[in-house]
Amino acid sequence: MRPVTAQWIANAVGGTLAADVDALVTGVEKDSRAVEPGFLYVAFVGERVDGHDYVPQAVAAGAALCLVSEPVDAPHVLVADVQAALGSLARAYLALLRAEGGITVIGITGSNGKTTTKDLLSQALPDVVAPVGSFNNEIGMPLTVLRADDSTRHLVLEMGASGLGHIDYLTSIAPLDVAVALTVGTAHMGEYASPDDVAVAKSEIVTGLVPGGVAILNADDARVAPMAALAERAVLFGIGHGDLAARGVTTDRGRASLEVVRAGEDGAAPLELPRRTLSLVGEHHVTNALAALAVCLECGLDPEDAWERVAAAGPVSAHRMALTERADGVTIIDDAYNASIESMRAALRALKLVAEGGRTVAVLGAILELGESSVSIHEQIGTDLVRLRIDHAIIVGEGARPAYVAAVREGSWGDEAAYVDTIGEARALLEDTLRAGDTVLVKASHGSGLWELADQLVGGVG
Repeated sequence: MRPVTAQWIANAVGGTLAADVDALVTGVEKDSRAVEPGFLYVAFVGERVDGHDYVPQAVAAGAALCLVSEPVDAPHVLVADVQAALGSLARAYLALLRAEGGITVIGITGSNGKTTTKDLLSQALPDVVAPVGSFNNEIGMPLTVLRADDSTRHLVLEMGASGLGHIDYLTSIAPLDVAVALTVGTAHMGEYASPDDVAVAKSEIVTGLVPGGVAILNADDARVAPMAALAERAVLFGIGHGDLAARGVTTDRGRASLEVVRAGEDGAAPLELPRRTLSLVGEHHVTNALAALAVCLECGLDPEDAWERVAAAGPVSAHRMALTERADGVTIIDDAYNASIESMRAALRALKLVAEGGRTVAVLGAILELGESSVSIHEQIGTDLVRLRIDHAIIVGEGARPAYVAAVREGSWGDEAAYVDTIGEARALLEDTLRAGDTVLVKASHGSGLWELADQLVGGVG
């Protein structure tokens, strides 16, 4: 963070600065354990934890100032609503950075692929600040903005939406130079009446562009491509078509190889980029790679250099299609950070490709936040397990049980399918089942906790 004064922060958030405070703030943190000297500590009040209780620890760690909604015995700015104040602070701070130099602000949304595309850009773009993990909401995104400083040329932001108006709010904090829309799927369907409502919510990222900004849109998604009508300028990417097109896609052990063709402008000949193999596992990452490459080109990077960087970029965020080949000959695909029906299907296809004819084992937990669609969507996953000829399936937890029921009904499976209530039971089943040459996929929404099993499988044999 570029240093700012306590008074500047108070003015930016419309808060009251405690008397005799003359501090210089060099960072922002909401976790008292991560506070460093000179930081602003943001005291959120949650359902189970009141951040005000941790003000002494933050000050002991070196906090220069605290953002609070009740008076504390420490240098502070008092506001009515800490979350709203954080948004106001990020808005004013980004405006300050824009006024002082050239920063390009890139926003990414989509039911699937946001974090992977962000990770690709964090490795491909120079002088870049990008979110840690999936900081994509009204708290995480402003915190990412506040990590930028006067050396930042590219600020990459994830923008999630659990309802209409959410992305509008995020782009009011961080108006965008480049807006990326990847997919419209069923993630968070419990908050929407229909997929069309999801599309409207995602389209808010396009209307959040600054004048002269560009929308980068997935031509292969029937609900994303029409968002071009909302943009002053749009670049479409897709497999076999679009302004940036993938050609000749093949896979080897789950990793996609492809050529890319960029359409010529003003009568110029198309630019053909050489065949490269993505480091990421899963053919579905072609979409994410094309999106990242389109951003790099809009940011002025040399096309061949940008393509080389994007293709070479690997997984950064934990539990995102991370492939581990264990010493005992078992391969683990850990994709347990999050899930939707679309990403679940993509992961199952990747499992088959990585296994290359070896035994496939899918350990699946619940997809959360589906509302009334939960049972039917999990039933579809169960049917998919059979139709994709997954050799063994272990379904973990009550929320995912319909997947097990549907798999048994579809395939008349016996020992090939199992249902367990706990991670411990799943681990025990795997200890009895796995052998050299097997490939195991672990996939679920983060809140299911199945990532703990993935950690155990990667961390030790059996």
